Amino acid sequence: MLAQEKLQEITPLTREQLAELMPSAQGLLSDEPEMEHSLHALQLLILVSCLTRIWQDRNDYFLSWNLTVYYSRDQLKTKDFHGPDLFLVKGVENRPRPSWVVWEEGGKYPDLIVELLSESTAKVDREEKRELYQRIFRTPEYFYFSPETLEFMGLRLRGEKYEEIPLTKEGWRWSGVLGLYLGIHNQQLRYFFPNGELVPTPEEAEKIERQRAEQERQRAERLAQKLRELGVDPDTL
Repeated sequence: MLAQEKLQEITPLTREQLAELMPSAQGLLSDEPEMEHSLHALQLLILVSCLTRIWQDRNDYFLSWNLTVYYSRDQLKTKDFHGPDLFLVKGVENRPRPSWVVWEEGGKYPDLIVELLSESTAKVDREEKRELYQRIFRTPEYFYFSPETLEFMGLRLRGEKYEEIPLTKEGWRWSGVLGLYLGIHNQQLRYFFPNGELVPTPEEAEKIERQRAEQERQRAERLAQKLRELGVDPDTL
């Protein structure tokens, strides 16, 4: 893990300096550990699948999970820091990548990061990673959530420092990056549309569509029955 004192020594390099150091990103593969708990894997699946579904017509973002972000000479040498649990970069081509290499991506860092807390990582996520994302990445929004304790925090960059994103009366926090709220629903971190509706998972969306189709079928059947009672054959209309 990245120690606090090491973080203070890190100086981000310019895109040109990093390119000179590592001309190609071909050998920089992601080097991330497995999820610690099945709840973490399920939570990531929900966040990724929901956003991917409602943004299915967009090709101007990169959303990834458990993928290494390479950004500095010190990190390349020591490998002290691994990637966020989930991160989003806007304004880039939506294509597969083996890792996120800042100097190969026009110097772009994540616009939004979500970390899932666990007993072993909570202190690092709250303190060391917060400092890294605030001072080095300059990531506009940082959220963290514990699938086990339901601890939930949202931070927005204001000047040089993160400030807490205020809670709504429902207990949600607004993400300007996403244009959505994030909040806890059934003990899971979920997205909500600006009007307050829950962003459904693909499975939930499919169920809703089936229910709507069944309601429409029943409505059509009631209308047909009414026409028959009036002596009109609905099949002739």
